Amino acid sequence: MQADVERLPVEQQVEIPTGAVWVVAGRSTAASELLVGALRERGVNAELIPPAQLSGLAGSEDVVLGRLDVQPTLDGVEDGIWELLRAARRGILVLNPASSLVACHDKLQTALRLCRLGIPHPATAHVGWRTPPPDVEYPVVLKPRFGSWGRDVWLCESRRELRRCLRRLRDRAWFQRQGVLVQALIPPAGFDLRLIVAGGQVVGAIERVAAPGEWRTNIALGGSRRRVEPTPDARVIATYAAAAVDGDVVGVDLLPLPDGRYVVLEVNGAVEFTHEYSLADRDVFDEVARVVAGGATALEARALGSDP
Repeated sequence: MQADVERLPVEQQVEIPTGAVWVVAGRSTAASELLVGALRERGVNAELIPPAQLSGLAGSEDVVLGRLDVQPTLDGVEDGIWELLRAARRGILVLNPASSLVACHDKLQTALRLCRLGIPHPATAHVGWRTPPPDVEYPVVLKPRFGSWGRDVWLCESRRELRRCLRRLRDRAWFQRQGVLVQALIPPAGFDLRLIVAGGQVVGAIERVAAPGEWRTNIALGGSRRRVEPTPDARVIATYAAAAVDGDVVGVDLLPLPDGRYVVLEVNGAVEFTHEYSLADRDVFDEVARVVAGGATALEARALGSDP
């Protein structure tokens, strides 16, 4: 597809890369498909491909966007990390590179990076196969290191409940490989805030509201969405969290505190989002496409934001 900048409004024009944009994902999702569509609307030759096809397609003038997610088995990242590494070593610009995706999806790495930069995050401990339960204040949350969709996440009100949950989880293959995280519970407010950060800027946001009787806000567990305009403080902490994992296009989940501050819960390198995330009069997919099409600009924003 030939680049056609002239048909875009002036305020939306970007420097179109001479090559293609390859969105690399282990499976097709609505967000990935819509992002490819938004890139094509900007005159960019964009395709959604599985990782195995990357080496035979991507060239030195192309841009690669990694959107590998967590394995359905919750024991690691989808296959394709090595393909992203090989592309980067060949000099291809990779947004959401392999190291960033691992830092996002491995919640222990996320916690360590956020802690190192002083970004608010729930106190986190790692419990392995032979590790005794930590001495922590209750309640706590148990979750897999590579978790998603709210699966195998447990709320423990006491040390006795924690031991019971650990016995229940020890037969899980993911637990035997990686242990489990024990996290301090941030008192549920009934909702959280998910922001889309692209190129060091917040380009989308939504509040996720927990289903009745549910303390988790995951849409997969019956939660719902409502539009929101994020506060300046929420925007700042989200961009710091994205920079902490070197993420170029990520979702940052924030938990509100009673005093109006926020705590970063997770950073997602393969974040799913919809048109509802759009802010003001700018479509969120077009905003992400603008950043990805700019390629090198996104990389510069990552480097500039790495030291909040």
